[in-house]
Amino acid sequence: MTPDEHRTMRESLGDYAIGRLPDGEAAAVRAHLDGCAACRAELAKVSSVLPALGGVDPEHLDRTPVPPADLGERIVAAARAERRPAPRRRLPTSVAAAAAAVALVVGGVAGYAVGDYDGIPREPVAVQASAPEIRASAVAIPHTWGMEIVLDADGFRPGATYRVVVEATDGREVDAGAFIGTGAAPMVCNLNSSVLRPDASGFKVLDTAGSTVLRGDLTPA
Repeated sequence: MTPDEHRTMRESLGDYAIGRLPDGEAAAVRAHLDGCAACRAELAKVSSVLPALGGVDPEHLDRTPVPPADLGERIVAAARAERRPAPRRRLPTSVAAAAAAVALVVGGVAGYAVGDYDGIPREPVAVQASAPEIRASAVAIPHTWGMEIVLDADGFRPGATYRVVVEATDGREVDAGAFIGTGAAPMVCNLNSSVLRPDASGFKVLDTAGSTVLRGDLTPA
């Protein structure tokens, strides 16, 4: 048997396993199997998946599965719910600053928000919200093309659109993207600006009326 004939025989094993070959071709395959251990092993593999194929609906074979649109947000919310600490009494400013300094020294590289990540520094940004229901933290990531801000927050009015601008040291306000509020559901938003990190002095989150609802301090490094 030539290599091409052998390949043709192996390609027939699937139809043979499900009984779709005409009698003459099926007899030829059986005769070949008697003398070919490799094809017998291949037939065993093919036959092993036949029980699972019985549960396949042919009408759905041309439909590509699509995950729910909110799957990413649900995963983030579940992860944050597991690690969200219980509310704590606010410390005096001097004590909080000292605790933050210790935390940076002890755990500088142990997390997403601070230290280096894949060799790229992530700088914690001091943020201040205008409403008590907004809870947020942010990091700045310098790039050669500009700067990225990762905003981790909840409490923005659900369904409302918010715009983010970066304030440059020369007085410009440069667009850094927009997002839709998720209410009490946590969100992680990656915002990009063409302002280089040394040229940025801050960023603002603006509501539809143009009012500042959150401000971040980006005093040049």
